[in-house]
Amino acid sequence: MPRPRTDRPTLGRPLLLLNLKTYPSALGPGAERLARALEEAGKAAGVAVAIAPSAPDLGRVASAVSIPVLAQHVDSVDAGPHTGSVPPESVQRAGGWGSLVNHSEDPLPAATVAATVERLDALGLVAVVCARDVRAARRAAATTPPYLAVEPPELIGGTRSVSTARPEVVSGAVAAVRKVAPSTLVLCGAGIHDRDDVAKALELGSEGVLVASAVTLAHDPTAAIGELLAGF
Repeated sequence: MPRPRTDRPTLGRPLLLLNLKTYPSALGPGAERLARALEEAGKAAGVAVAIAPSAPDLGRVASAVSIPVLAQHVDSVDAGPHTGSVPPESVQRAGGWGSLVNHSEDPLPAATVAATVERLDALGLVAVVCARDVRAARRAAATTPPYLAVEPPELIGGTRSVSTARPEVVSGAVAAVRKVAPSTLVLCGAGIHDRDDVAKALELGSEGVLVASAVTLAHDPTAAIGELLAGF
């Protein structure tokens, strides 16, 4: 199998990564509008930002903005006769920078996570591996992904952030990952809604945040982006 590249691209640090999931307001033209708003706000705040639209919108969004655009999922298969699959090559050719891997809404076996990170590495693409707790973060760190996002599933989409409700998960994941893979950057996700949540996540040692509903379900998404960026 191909060896991982050593010249990995970076999404920047500290980082605000916005996962659009498949909310109706974040599909098609909505995805492009959110990407443009995120790009403009990130530039104004001097904070690195990236976005993960749904698969059908990836090429559209990548053509509309210059910030990193990631897939929400890829398969570890090679490009070829795999109807319905999303090989990393398709993300690359659509202008994507990489992909989320093992999100709690799309969990993967450990062996598949490792194979997916290796496939992305071989193409010079970025993997953002998600983990539910400290133990899972330690295990996932063995794949040495560029980024690892710790997100307790029970807090995703809720009103309590992991950085305030379970700060030990963030600090514990940071410590565990640094021991296994010192070059892997840890992001904090699940329930991040405002500047205080972001500031606390950074205080606990994370290199940024992974957010979704705080922006995609907001009455004013642009204002919600600005509120999050203020925490940096």
